[in-house]
Amino acid sequence: MGSTGRTSAADAAADGERRNVSDAAGVVVLGVCATWSLITAATHDGRPEGVLLAVLAVAAGYASGRICGALLPVAAPCTAALAGLGLAVAAPHTLPGPQIATPPGHLGAVAALLVLATGSACCAAWAARSPLLRLALRALAAGITVASLVLGPIAGFALCATVLLCSLAADHMRSRGVGLAGLALATAVVTGTAWAVAEDVLPDGLADSLEGQLSGHRVGLWRDALLLAHRDPALGVGPGRFAELSQTASQALPAESRPHSAPLQQAAEQGVVGVVLLAAVFCWVLYALWRTPRPTPVALTAGAALTGLAVLATVGNVLSFTTVTAGAGLLAGLATARPLAYETPDTTTTRARERR
Repeated sequence: MGSTGRTSAADAAADGERRNVSDAAGVVVLGVCATWSLITAATHDGRPEGVLLAVLAVAAGYASGRICGALLPVAAPCTAALAGLGLAVAAPHTLPGPQIATPPGHLGAVAALLVLATGSACCAAWAARSPLLRLALRALAAGITVASLVLGPIAGFALCATVLLCSLAADHMRSRGVGLAGLALATAVVTGTAWAVAEDVLPDGLADSLEGQLSGHRVGLWRDALLLAHRDPALGVGPGRFAELSQTASQALPAESRPHSAPLQQAAEQGVVGVVLLAAVFCWVLYALWRTPRPTPVALTAGAALTGLAVLATVGNVLSFTTVTAGAGLLAGLATARPLAYETPDTTTTRARERR
């Protein structure tokens, strides 16, 4: 009995230390992102408000997720999933822009909300103890996936389905580190491919195929972003200045204010450091999921959903919508929260000890 108590105390101390490290890393990374946007804005007379709002939304969402996930480990992600679905359904009335038709950027935001909603429903299912409730929550995730066929682009459906399948397979993954490393690699491949398209270094056949899927206008925006990045690789041209300096953006009606790619926007407006900081935020989230005391299926499910968001952000402007950035922070917080009701990370041995 005494040995069990000492083991539990040691495990709790180790968990607390891991959480402190990941939380401190998050504070530093988000703080540096905000500071760097102010530095580049002051250098080039830019407008850092968008970046600062995104950082604030992620931080607020993460803190809310940690609190709600600790108090209501099942109800909180379930509510988040329903809220994400509701926002996606009402997107033309809740997202800024013309109400007559949903612009392409808004379709990407709808897809992002549905991907996050699917991940939240799957996380709630893994946290549920009742088999019937778990089945109902997985049915909710499947329903959101089906709804994505109607509400968003086909890419949103593909990503929602991928998150659902990854969640179902996560229980068979012995090492969460391997799974999270695979998600990081997938994100790097998508980002590298987008960069290669913008640099026009791919073989002709592959390049023509990808440009046909992406549209020539979007590729033109990407190439303008790279030209601006080459102009000042260290500091970029300043936050919020892409629209006034891009020829492709000025020819669009209405004028595009962003290049529809978060990494390329960072490169153009905040230089190489901005790209590194964007990657650091994603790596911090994966690190927090790796160190979380939650079960591996919860960590991998949240990681899959956030990777889906990263893919959409690489080929769209989804991070420009506060609902999306706040939702991403919320899901990360829910998946890294430690429920007040004790929960075993990966095995049943601790539950058996607790019962004894």
